[in-house]
Amino acid sequence: MNSLTIHQPDDWHVHLRDGDMLKAVLPATAAHFGRAIIMPNLVPPVVTTAQAEAYRGRIQTALPTGSEFMPLMTLYMTDDTDADDVIAGYQAGVVKAVKLYPQHATTNSHFGISDITRAYPVLERMEAAGVPLLMHGEVTDPQVDIFDREAVFLERIFDPLVRRFAGLKVTLEHVTTQEGVDYIIAARAGIGASVTPHHLMFNRNAIFQGGIRPHYYCLPIAKREQHRLALRRAVTSGNPRFFLGTDTAPHTRTAKEAACGCAGLYVAPVALATYAQVFDEEGALDKLEAFASLNGPRHYGMPVNARRITLHREQRFVAEDVSVAGEEAVHIYRGGESVGWRVEVHA
Repeated sequence: MNSLTIHQPDDWHVHLRDGDMLKAVLPATAAHFGRAIIMPNLVPPVVTTAQAEAYRGRIQTALPTGSEFMPLMTLYMTDDTDADDVIAGYQAGVVKAVKLYPQHATTNSHFGISDITRAYPVLERMEAAGVPLLMHGEVTDPQVDIFDREAVFLERIFDPLVRRFAGLKVTLEHVTTQEGVDYIIAARAGIGASVTPHHLMFNRNAIFQGGIRPHYYCLPIAKREQHRLALRRAVTSGNPRFFLGTDTAPHTRTAKEAACGCAGLYVAPVALATYAQVFDEEGALDKLEAFASLNGPRHYGMPVNARRITLHREQRFVAEDVSVAGEEAVHIYRGGESVGWRVEVHA
């Protein structure tokens, strides 16, 4: 198969940042995806409907001329989240979901939830109103090994929560483990998981080959090979609970290549080419459309995009960096390499 035409995908997990960074990285996401769930972990975070509406306006202003890309806004849950504001924002069509970060779990998560029980009153209101919850699935207990944080989260936090709020729609974002895959497959209705391209491509060895490789460092951190293979089996199985979420997370080279470097990979420019490579390698290109274009809209109760794209089997070189305001550079995942697919978006 040298070309594959599918409904235009959506990206159900995107970090666009703000200001000059937003202007630099937005075009790559807008070029390929019809819609995207926008993460709210700015500094300061997006915690109210008014802030989400203002951020959406900045994104729309930064879009390339003629782009029809639709940002889907989320709110950052804190210990003080106002349930009335959440529900009003959702009912007004401004807020698509609420993101729960355990405090200190990842980039700009220090405003996150300190104790999951403090979120219960808001979650009860969200359950009744049909507002989806997005969860960064890691515990932050310093006694838990970083490679075990997702598995422990499933046991301590995720399972009790989805049982307590049996009608709440929940996404386990960027799942990375066999335990996560097994849980999602067996879970009750309304539970889904996004999967990144990079967690399908490399295991934890990549971070340490020949020295510390900061551009392979992300959170959740890459795991053992058995977990990478479990993810690949899950996404290529056709199971409707798994869908595309790149977790594209740009940081400048200065921030990544530092004594205490930031977690996150800027994958947007090569995301679809990378997913296509994975499905091709697994002999499952016929399952790519479901994962990339159909399962996410089904989970979030949205229509499938009418526009289509064609993936062409074609080698293309990927630039190493994208410039931010002509001063800083963001390294592109797989930058300096060739990828085997080119994306054509039909008018």
